[in-house]
Amino acid sequence: MKKLVLIVLGLVSVAAFAQTNVRVRGTITALNGDVLTVKSREGKEVKVQLAPDAQVAVAKATTLAEIKPGTYVGSAAMKRSDGTLVAKEVHTLAPQVPAGHIPWDLEPGSTMTNANLSGVTQAAGGNEITLQYKDGTQKILVPPGTPIVTFTPGDRLALKPGETIFTTARMEADGKLSTQRIQVSKDGVRPAH
Repeated sequence: MKKLVLIVLGLVSVAAFAQTNVRVRGTITALNGDVLTVKSREGKEVKVQLAPDAQVAVAKATTLAEIKPGTYVGSAAMKRSDGTLVAKEVHTLAPQVPAGHIPWDLEPGSTMTNANLSGVTQAAGGNEITLQYKDGTQKILVPPGTPIVTFTPGDRLALKPGETIFTTARMEADGKLSTQRIQVSKDGVRPAH
């Protein structure tokens, strides 16, 4: 019985490991078939297996005025000493991205808020956006010059060497990374960091 319990626990551990998500950011160096090779921002070579039906989302510059209330967006931000969250970027999101306010790995102390845009108001130092999600609301200052990005549907032709990407890839049991959706830069407009 103990052996059976250990085997089951081992399988559960492998299954949990197989479902680990890894954020991949970097510059494309090659696309060979379904394998995308990226030089990560840390300087490492990373290979990501694209699902046969992987969605490619191409970054496009936009403005807060063009993003309508109710749109699902994300904002990476840093907290100032007075407690104000200041956006590093604002971008539209796919509906399957989980909502909420979480720590983020853009830089030490950064956060990510994924929520519906409920309002934009003028504020000292820029615009203030209000993001509302099931368990709360965040107000984030968006200074002038903050990247505001939306995405258009693309295909694998957009995955060219030199373009930058962002994806949340799944770590498989064999250690390989795979993804169903990837964001890619175009014309100097970069995807989410």
